[in-house]
Amino acid sequence: MEVFCYKDIEQSSNLLLQLNTLRQENLLTDVLLCSDNTEIPCHRNVLVSSSPYFRAMFCNNFTERQQTRINLHGLTSATLNTIMDYVYTGLAHISMDNVLPLMQATSMLQYARLFEACSSFLQDQLNADNCLSMLRFSEIMNCNSLRKKAKDMAMKNFYDVSHSEDMCELSLPELMGYLEDDSLCAEEEQVFETLVAWIRYDPLPRRSAISDLFKKVRLRYIHPTYLFQFIASDPLIQSSTLCIELIESVRRLLFSLGTKYFGDLTSDFKPVWIAPRRCTYYDNLVVVGGRKNNEQTSREAIVFDENCQEWKRLAKLPIRLYKASYVALHSVVYVTGGLTTNSKYCQACPTVYTLSLKTNEWRMAQPMLEPRFAHQSVSYLHFIFILGGLGCNRQLTDSVERYNSMFNQWESMARMPVAVLYPAVAATNQRIYMFGGEDDLQNPVRLTQVYHIARNMWCKMENRTVKNVSAPAVVMDEKIYIVGGYTRRMIAYDTTANCFLKCASLKERRMHHAAAVLNNKLYITGGRYINGHDVIEDSDNFECYDPRTDAWTAKGSLPYKLFDHGSLTLTCVSQTWTNS
Repeated sequence: MEVFCYKDIEQSSNLLLQLNTLRQENLLTDVLLCSDNTEIPCHRNVLVSSSPYFRAMFCNNFTERQQTRINLHGLTSATLNTIMDYVYTGLAHISMDNVLPLMQATSMLQYARLFEACSSFLQDQLNADNCLSMLRFSEIMNCNSLRKKAKDMAMKNFYDVSHSEDMCELSLPELMGYLEDDSLCAEEEQVFETLVAWIRYDPLPRRSAISDLFKKVRLRYIHPTYLFQFIASDPLIQSSTLCIELIESVRRLLFSLGTKYFGDLTSDFKPVWIAPRRCTYYDNLVVVGGRKNNEQTSREAIVFDENCQEWKRLAKLPIRLYKASYVALHSVVYVTGGLTTNSKYCQACPTVYTLSLKTNEWRMAQPMLEPRFAHQSVSYLHFIFILGGLGCNRQLTDSVERYNSMFNQWESMARMPVAVLYPAVAATNQRIYMFGGEDDLQNPVRLTQVYHIARNMWCKMENRTVKNVSAPAVVMDEKIYIVGGYTRRMIAYDTTANCFLKCASLKERRMHHAAAVLNNKLYITGGRYINGHDVIEDSDNFECYDPRTDAWTAKGSLPYKLFDHGSLTLTCVSQTWTNS
C-alpha cells in the first residue's frame, strides 16, 4: 500500500507563534513567574518542554508543583522577560548591558543554547583589556567556551595583558599557570618583567614568591647582557639566595662552553636550563646582503613567511658591503666586515651591523679588531667567531677573533693552522669545524681544521673526502652537512663516529649559495651553478632537504637572483615586516 509521508515545515514555528499569542493574551496560562514585583503569565507545559530546571520543578514532588505563583529570586524582571521571550519565540536580544545577568540566569534555569549564545557574544567582545576579567567570569559561570577563548586571548596578547591591572591582581597560582605554559606568546625578558611588576604591586605578601616565580623564567633564551647586567642586579633577585644561585649556574655553564658542566647541574637549575623554547616563538628564514642579479652588492634583507609561503621585506642594510659575513646570535643578525662600495675607493672595514626581527631596525655594534672581507663567521653559545678572510692589504689571513656578547667585546684567538678562503664552517659540541676551501693560489685544500673552543687550540686532519670551495655547512642531529661547493655532492660529517656519509645530490653543481636549518630541514638559497654547457649562471633557487627522506624539494624561488649572501634562522614572537 502506497503511503505519502507529509512534513509541514512551518508547523513548529506556527505552533510557537500561537503559544506566544496565548501568553500575551493570558489565555490558558496556568502559572505566574514572579520577579521584582512583576508577574509573567506562562504555560507549565511550555516551561517543562523548554528547560530541565522547570521539568524537575513541575514534574517531581516539589511544592512548586501545586503552586500557581513561582518566585524566582536573584533575577531581574528585565532578564526574566528576555528569557521568556526567547522560550516562546526563539529570539533574544543580547547586549553588553544585559549579557552578564542573562548568562547567570540562563545558567540557573538551564537554557543551554541561550547560555552559549551569551558566551559567543562575550567572545566577540574580547580584547587585551578585558580578557582576564572575562576569564575570571567564565570560571565562575563554568563556561568552557568563553574560558578557552579568553585564555587564548591572554596568551597571545601577553605583552598588552601584562601591563593591565588585572594581571597584577592575579593570584600566585594563576600567574604561575601563565608563566609555565609553553604556549605563552612572550619573550623571556618580558616574563621576568611581568613577575617583578606583579610582586611590586603588593610587595609585602608577595616578595617570598620570587624564587618560585623566577624558576619559571627560561634563562637559556635570555640575552646574556640582559641577564647578567639587568636581571642579576635587580633588588628582588638580589634578595633571594636561590635566584642568585640560578644566575651563577648560568654563568658557570656559559663559561664552561658546553656540556662539561651540564652533568653537575643542581636539581633547581636543571629544569630552568632544559625547559624548551615556548612554542609561540617562530623560526624564520632570513636572507640578507650578497650580490643581487649580478649587478651590484645588495642592501636587501628578506624573510620567508612559512605560513603563507611568501618572501617579505625587512629594513635595508645601511650601506652596501661586498663579501661581508653573516651570522645569527640570540636571534639577531650580525653582518661583519666586507668591502665598502659606496666610496670612490673600496676598502675592507671592521664594522658590525645588527638586525633584530623584533624591531626591524639596523644598528651599529662593536667593530671587529681587524678589517676584513671574504671571511667566515659562526656562532656558538654567546660567542661569534670570525675566521680568516682577506685583510686590508687583500692578503689571505689566518687570524681568528671572537666576540663575547656577555661583555660586548672582541678578542684575538689562536690562529688557524692553514689560511684558507671560502671553507665550509660549522660549530657543534665545543668545536668549530672548517672543511676545505682554497689557498692563496686558488687551489682546493683537502683539509679539515678543528678548533677546540674551550682550549683555544687548533688541530688539522687531511682528508681525501673533503674538496669543497664556497660551500655552506649546517648542523643537524650531531651531523654537519656540507652542501655543494663547485660540485653537486652533499656529504654529512658524523661528529660522533668521525666519518662522512653520502646524501642525495643537488641537481646542479652549486657554489656561493647559503644554507640554514629551519624546523629540522635544510634550506639552500640562491648561489651560482654550472649549467650543462659549463657556463656559470646566477640562481634564485630555493630548495629544501629533508634528512628523514634524504630527498630535495623545490620551494619556489627568491624574489631575485642572489649569491654570496647570508641565510640565517632567527626566532621571534611578533612580525613587523611587509610583503616583498
